[in-house]
Amino acid sequence: MKNTIKNIAASAFPSSARGLFVSVFAVGLLGIAGCSALPSPPSRPVLYDFGPGPVAAAPSDRRAPLPPLALADVEAPGLPEGSNAVLYRLAYADAQQLRPYSQARWSQPPAQLLQQRLREQLGQRRAILKADDGAAQARDAAQGGRLPAVLRVELEEFSHLFASASDSAGVVRLRATVVDLTPGGEALRGQRVFTVRTPARSADAAGGVAALADASTQVAQEVAEWVEQVGR
Repeated sequence: MKNTIKNIAASAFPSSARGLFVSVFAVGLLGIAGCSALPSPPSRPVLYDFGPGPVAAAPSDRRAPLPPLALADVEAPGLPEGSNAVLYRLAYADAQQLRPYSQARWSQPPAQLLQQRLREQLGQRRAILKADDGAAQARDAAQGGRLPAVLRVELEEFSHLFASASDSAGVVRLRATVVDLTPGGEALRGQRVFTVRTPARSADAAGGVAALADASTQVAQEVAEWVEQVGR
């Protein structure tokens, strides 16, 4: 009788061990399956800028250099403060609403990117100073001892505008003001609003970014020509 009980116990142990192993193995498989079913982490937004700018030396300009110009930091009263979002508007559906692309960002706030383009264009024939630099406070003997004029720019619109689902453009609108610094205060030399609209090659963030970069280059060229026309 005792031998019979021992035999039953001996044969029962391997069976229970096998059952435990199968249970643990099944739980492990479920755990692996559960891990593979977890959502993947969200992809990072794509970063954009205006491109490398001029990559070759510009041809020498034989014209006389223009007077130095102080460029103030570009302000952006028409955009969310400090935002790097790539913004678009639907002109056919609530055009007053600025919407951000979820997976696209500027590498810097648009005002800073635009300032770089302005500096590139304005600096082709003149020295460009920061408005708060000491050099901008030094009188230029070649200009009768006057202080450099100051260019102030306000960015009012900077968005990918959709006229329809398939027709869109990059729109840049800014207000440029040139003032002279005199002993009696600032003297207005000129003010003008510039608006440039460049068709987008595609109805997505990449198309809007390219159009806005092209529009920014064009508006910077127009501002540089205008500043020269106002006599500074």
